[in-house]
Amino acid sequence: MFFLANAPAHAALPPMGMLAPFAILLLCIALMPLFAAHFWEHHYPKVALALGLVTAAYYAFVQHDWHPLQHAANEYVSFMALVGSLFVISGGINIRVKGEATPLINTLYLLIGAVLANFIGTTGASMLLIRPWIQMNKFRITGFHIVFFIFIVSNVGGSLTPIGDPPLFLGFLRGVSFFWVLQHCWQAWVLALALLLGAFFIFDTRNFARVPKEIREAETAHEDWFFRGLLNIVWLGVVLAAVFLPKSVQETKLLGVFSIPALVMFAAAVASYFTTKPEVHEANDFNFGPVKEVGFLFVGIFLTMIPALQILQSGEALKISSPMQYYFTTGALSAFLDNAPTYLSFLAASMGQQHLSVDSPADVMTFAAEHAPHLIAISLGAVFFGAGSYIGNGPNFMVKAIADKSKVHAPTFLGYLFRFSIPILLPILILVGWVMVK
Repeated sequence: MFFLANAPAHAALPPMGMLAPFAILLLCIALMPLFAAHFWEHHYPKVALALGLVTAAYYAFVQHDWHPLQHAANEYVSFMALVGSLFVISGGINIRVKGEATPLINTLYLLIGAVLANFIGTTGASMLLIRPWIQMNKFRITGFHIVFFIFIVSNVGGSLTPIGDPPLFLGFLRGVSFFWVLQHCWQAWVLALALLLGAFFIFDTRNFARVPKEIREAETAHEDWFFRGLLNIVWLGVVLAAVFLPKSVQETKLLGVFSIPALVMFAAAVASYFTTKPEVHEANDFNFGPVKEVGFLFVGIFLTMIPALQILQSGEALKISSPMQYYFTTGALSAFLDNAPTYLSFLAASMGQQHLSVDSPADVMTFAAEHAPHLIAISLGAVFFGAGSYIGNGPNFMVKAIADKSKVHAPTFLGYLFRFSIPILLPILILVGWVMVK
């Protein structure tokens, strides 16, 4: 690209004041839906774009360095290609169930959802499975059914592959190999899931026992499952294949931004949308609202976090060093801020302490090989603690919105925290960290 020729070889670090747009945007994402929901619903694209443009203007007209902007654009397109394609394709598969589920069937369903999240993402799995989940528990569904679905399917389940959760995909884009997370985090995944599923089974067994015996026997006598839109499995396969294209193909970019895998994913999403019957989309209440929100917000996030990443990778911004410190610090922020930029920020900080750059795939691979405990801690902290509140991860609020629309009593923001997240999830994640993070 012509504008890279004049980029400064050693651009100075941005001033600390350039962190303000990033901090403001994250605070808006966290607080606006709670205190100014109407304003945020109508104006969040303007806020995100305006803050992003402040950062873009700094690099274009003050630093005279277009390289960080091009790098951010390339990552943004790849990120949205994966998240958007999985959202569209999963929205073309409809699952209907007739009959009431037993605690054992419910627990198995959540386990299947956790595994599936690694193949179609936590967003895709959540959107695909939440409506059948509500339907199969319609006679006795309560808030804990929604919360544990968020814990397991929308967050913890998707911690084995870069496709599973956005933070891990950002790491993959930076240079972490595809199977690194599976190789290093599967034991923590098993332990966390076992504890969460065990806790859920106890809660659900007590809930099931409250249903009159005659209703239990009638409703659980048999279950009928109906699947529509299964052609979309083919398009899911296309998206997965795009991730594994040869490195030489992946590095080929059009206009310096559009990679071949991203274009393949976009094409699969378009093909899925137009080959799915309208009645399937209607049954899923499918619309582009959630992915539109992610798209606008992440334009702002990817731009405004450029100064934060550069400052953090200098190695002097944080005074933490041990994997356990990174696990809990990354986790604490991931519970209340979006876990994707939180992951990348702490990855940059930890690499900076080793005099490595998060912008260099070779450095990222070196860090993953030589400082695996730190990367494990950051990965688990971002993904697991994303379940800490409704605003920790994108699917959390989507699931709550569908539950509210289905007239299911989902906990309030504070109810989620004080009835479930702090007394149930937090002790489990502390135990997992104590056992698995070294």
